[in-house]
Amino acid sequence: MTSWSNKVVLITGASSGIGRGLSVELARRGAAVGLLARRGDLLREVVEEIQSHGGKAIALPADVTDANAVRAAAGKLRDEFGPIDLLIANAGVGATTAARNLEPEGVAKVFSVNVIGVVNCVTAVIPQMIERGHGQLAVISSLAAYRGLPKSAAYCSSKAAISSLFESLRLDLQPQGIDVTIIHPGFIKTQLTAGRQAKLPFLLEVDEAANRMIRAIEKRKKSYAFPWPLATLVRIGMVMPNFLYDWVSRRNSFRE
Repeated sequence: MTSWSNKVVLITGASSGIGRGLSVELARRGAAVGLLARRGDLLREVVEEIQSHGGKAIALPADVTDANAVRAAAGKLRDEFGPIDLLIANAGVGATTAARNLEPEGVAKVFSVNVIGVVNCVTAVIPQMIERGHGQLAVISSLAAYRGLPKSAAYCSSKAAISSLFESLRLDLQPQGIDVTIIHPGFIKTQLTAGRQAKLPFLLEVDEAANRMIRAIEKRKKSYAFPWPLATLVRIGMVMPNFLYDWVSRRNSFRE
């Protein structure tokens, strides 16, 4: 996608943070964007901002955990702007829980949004993309998908799940003309990282992170991890012996 003109993009979690940043920037570049999130009032604010600058956008209030609502939202976007060229599955929730406080209900809630919510969005657009022989899926995973982190059992495992999910989708869909991009960001200044006592390394502003993600999508990268210094450290952690990884991780928890 060297040009975004006449492209139709569905973005989830679009009412704030990364989703909002991606929506505003893609609309500025000429895409018609469908903004999906639960908070309709905030979505309408983003739509008004985009339209005030001459962009095209539509608010699609829906909960990603409701498959029927997501399908209806995707249909409304098609009716308004045409076939969907790109899905950015961004909606997600964070979770910081010590093992002693872990509860099935809490883990289920995280997986319901971070994993099943992504599945609901993917299945709402895949059939039409296959029929057209064209399209792209992108998911905002996390560097936390690579290995477990302290007090992050639900979050890390949910992000690992969607990374594996999209890798499988890539293998299935690429021969049918559909590209799949998995994005693994580090720390970004959003509500998910606000209020932490620990100093977060290589913390990025939303606008900078959104632009990096868009470049990866434009290049149709299969996988993109950033910022590179933190991504490099994480990759080193993947090959560390378990005893060394455990020692380092316990002394560098960023979940407080």
